[in-house]
Amino acid sequence: MNASSSIGAERLQRRMQRGVDFLGCEVAILCGAMSWVSERNLVAAMSNAGGFGLIACGAMTPELLDKEIAGTKALTDKPFGVNLITMHPMLFDLIEVCNKHDVGHVVLAGGLPPAGSLDAIKANGAKLICFAPALALAKKLIRSGVDALVVEGMEAGGHIGPVSTSVLAQEILPEVAEQVPVFVAGGIGRGEAIAGYLDMGAAGVQLGTRFACATESIAHPNFKKAFFRASARDAVASVQIDPRLPVIPVRALKNAGTELFTAKQVEVAQALNEGAVEMAEAQLQIEHYWAGALRRAVIDGDVEHGSLMAGQSVGMVKQEEPVADIIAQLMGEAAHALEKRAA
Repeated sequence: MNASSSIGAERLQRRMQRGVDFLGCEVAILCGAMSWVSERNLVAAMSNAGGFGLIACGAMTPELLDKEIAGTKALTDKPFGVNLITMHPMLFDLIEVCNKHDVGHVVLAGGLPPAGSLDAIKANGAKLICFAPALALAKKLIRSGVDALVVEGMEAGGHIGPVSTSVLAQEILPEVAEQVPVFVAGGIGRGEAIAGYLDMGAAGVQLGTRFACATESIAHPNFKKAFFRASARDAVASVQIDPRLPVIPVRALKNAGTELFTAKQVEVAQALNEGAVEMAEAQLQIEHYWAGALRRAVIDGDVEHGSLMAGQSVGMVKQEEPVADIIAQLMGEAAHALEKRAA
């Protein structure tokens, strides 16, 4: 390592130190929780490579989550976390499973933490991380006692908000980054972007799409090939059909499954009209649809009718690579960018 590259690496380490200390890992890069993809193999590989893996609980039962955490522990002795969905009907049972296994970090996604969930998570000493899609929500979450935030823009894959990552980062980081660690997510595919957000005050970053096709990912070869062929403009957001049905948009590669989701919304909206389901049940049906559609793509390899959730950084995913190599590349690019700024 020459003097200049050493300067870049040292600057990178200093900027990531807060995130590293908070997560207990070597590199402040979280692997975003992707249902069916972020299971024990990818999570353990991420943590073993120095990053921070997150189990995507999604629609899992407490029994399945129990097995997944135990399976992950068998593959790594490094820290990892669990991502839980706030609307899960058995949320508090899932929290108990995390407590049983002494999971050190829990991420709550999908809305504000339900009453009592924050205390239930922190009672066992776990750190709570929540998503903040707006500055007002970020401040509210901090007041409620969350330990860290993820600021995720609309470029991300899966469930998304309406604002871009760059705008959210400019809006939120100057206001709250000194209060809690903030991790920036959405559309990040290279280390130069990581360096930029760290310079703005982020404690670290979260990437999902970049790791979805890692060698250690169990995703079907067809799923991975679809990513390799895709460009940024192929990752499109779903359209809401009925304003009474507040479906959170989902970004995925456009295919026949995109049209199937439109039909599903019409079906659920009609059930709402007829009084056959309550709003909470309607939203849960949509969640179950995505879980099933995602499974068809990730596990079964049905890339036509399954859901190919991907962020707009998918155009930077060109081949299968080990997680450790992806992290090394990202860190090298980030250090080089910081080195140039030091010149």
